[in-house]
Amino acid sequence: MREANMITETRNESEDYKLTVEVPETAHAVSTDSWLQAGFVLTTGVNSVFVLGYSGTIMVPLGWIGGIVGLMLATVLSLNANMLVAKLHEHGGKRHIRYRDLAAQIYGRKAYTITWAMQYVNLFMINIGFLILGGSALKACFAVFNYEHTMKLPYCIAITGFACALFAISTPHLSALRVWLGCSTVLGLIYIIVACVLAAKDGINAPPRDYGIHGKSSSRIFTTIGACANLVFAFNTGMLPEIQATVREPAVKNMLKALYFQFTVGVVPMLAITFIGYWAYGAETPTYLLNSVSGPLWIKASANISAFLQSIICLHIFASPTYEYLDTKFGIRGSALKLHNLSFRIAARGGYLVISTLVSALLPFLGDFESLTGALSTFPLTFILANHMYIVAKQNKLSLLQKLWHWFNVVIFTIMSAAATIAALRLIVLDSKQYHVFADL
Repeated sequence: MREANMITETRNESEDYKLTVEVPETAHAVSTDSWLQAGFVLTTGVNSVFVLGYSGTIMVPLGWIGGIVGLMLATVLSLNANMLVAKLHEHGGKRHIRYRDLAAQIYGRKAYTITWAMQYVNLFMINIGFLILGGSALKACFAVFNYEHTMKLPYCIAITGFACALFAISTPHLSALRVWLGCSTVLGLIYIIVACVLAAKDGINAPPRDYGIHGKSSSRIFTTIGACANLVFAFNTGMLPEIQATVREPAVKNMLKALYFQFTVGVVPMLAITFIGYWAYGAETPTYLLNSVSGPLWIKASANISAFLQSIICLHIFASPTYEYLDTKFGIRGSALKLHNLSFRIAARGGYLVISTLVSALLPFLGDFESLTGALSTFPLTFILANHMYIVAKQNKLSLLQKLWHWFNVVIFTIMSAAATIAALRLIVLDSKQYHVFADL
């Protein structure tokens, strides 16, 4: 009996050690949203303005067979990995509203810091992508009406950053988006439908296209690895616990509904524009699809303006964990209109977006950043960590076959993450040699 008590005490001490990380209560709203609102947040991320680049950054390096098979596999594997994270939301009898809190519950203090670093690198890189795409959309809109004096990309990125700062200051937290999610859905449908229709028209009227995968063998290996990183980047947020934190009880059941919505209805527009864009232009498909489509000026302008505006809303979603951290750390609570709270948001969020905008304008290589983001953080957060956390948390409830499956995922995605990081860094180095800083791409 005494030995049993000692074992229990030792186990409790071990569990207490894991929870020595101080987990602050959030300054943002928790448990207020329906599963459908969470589903729209996830779907907004999948059908963000990034979809205008997938034909060029995924299909061109992989071709028809590799692209289609890769997208289907990425869809299934991403759904499975996100479901694992969602099911761990209440591990230990408490809701974990941040990814790093969940990692600390399962592993301990070191995992808290490592997960925090990986997640914020991931979100920062995604936000850089939104700024580049928002700037590209704005530049394309200027080009539609003025071919001789087109606004340069760095200036357009700066305007996008300023607009994002205004939106961040006026929207205090993720749950406050509400009506903006509806606006984002409408804006996304505008540029997706316009791009699909105009690209399909161009494809019907165009001569036979070249769908071959070009480049030297060594170069093709690296671009293929980079495209695989883009595949997982397309479906994953890297902030699932933070989105799940906004969902009403029962949190796990409702989050699973949101995920089913994302990976069924939500992926259809993204797949449509990716396949139609590649079918229409083949190996010549650009990394920003609206640069290639032909059609009435006002239609092209409306699509580009929609892409610009939607990038502002999407950036706010992916920046919200950073905003939550800053608001919680510095005790920004109460009315969003209080002078102190408003001043803090102007300084903190404005400063964050100034840095993001500067980096975006300095190195505006969109496809490279997608690959690097997928390699450095999307692979580890969504696949490696999700599967390993599930093994540790559920080890006594998993069969040998289930454990082997999760370990297989951990090993395979670790290898892919390392390879994709090397490939992405190589692409950035090559592009940096080809283009100068603040390049007008």
